[in-house]
Amino acid sequence: MTLLITVFAALITTILWYFRKNDHAQLGMLCFMYWGAAIMWLVDAIFEYVDLQEAYFSPALEDMVNDAFLGLSVVALGMILWLVRLLVKDPLGTVKTALRKA
Repeated sequence: MTLLITVFAALITTILWYFRKNDHAQLGMLCFMYWGAAIMWLVDAIFEYVDLQEAYFSPALEDMVNDAFLGLSVVALGMILWLVRLLVKDPLGTVKTALRKA
């Protein structure tokens, strides 16, 4: 479930990044974070399959809920890191302008 959630997040951000003409939002970094997480979960799934064999394809409901929560947590953490970086870099100068007005 973690692999599925992070792959969907990576695909969505990659599509958004690809079709944007200007990358002021710096979606490229978010893409790389999600693809890195997806590769990490893919390696984890391979090793778990080697360990469990056929039992890998019939997980318990509790394990699926835990994996889904972990996957959503990873996606949320990636979004938080991306937002912090975006606010610090401030490519359009909106934070700087808002602070000068205050």
